Amino acid sequence: MRDPSLDAARYALERARAAEGAPEEAPVVDVAGRAADHEERAREERLAERRRRDRAATQHLWVERRIVEAQERGDFDNLPLAGKPIPGLTRHDPDWWTRGLVEREQLSGLAPESVLLRREDAALDVRLDSLHDPADVRATLEDFNARVLTARCRPADGPPLVTPVRDVDAEVARWRERRRR
Repeated sequence: MRDPSLDAARYALERARAAEGAPEEAPVVDVAGRAADHEERAREERLAERRRRDRAATQHLWVERRIVEAQERGDFDNLPLAGKPIPGLTRHDPDWWTRGLVEREQLSGLAPESVLLRREDAALDVRLDSLHDPADVRATLEDFNARVLTARCRPADGPPLVTPVRDVDAEVARWRERRRR
């Protein structure tokens, strides 16, 4: 049976000699040495493969041993939810991770623009009442109206935008009336 790697080595040697302009002579190849090297590599590869299979087949035993050791040390004693179901696993929510992140990190302002503008509109009177100058009230209302009009020009990224713009003069008059009380 012929060894393909040995044939390739012979071919490469013949090509190298031809490129150098050396006369064609029978290459001196240590066939026995190359065969021994090839056998050694094949044996090492089989041994490495057997070790990989053995490690995969016995890894669960290593994990089990580590768990038992941790139990003996008491690493699992007094855990916060010991004996209780894990919260959030009983309902099917495809966005469970995102909702958990928002709650853990206390993130805000993560809603579609239409929803954020609707919330801002609902709280706008309270915000205006905290201002002391009619020019500030007017500037705040103009900024709010500009953002509503800009949002209407963009494609909706959530619920439709139903927030109306505010009449600046009428809102300033209402602000003055609330200030008199």
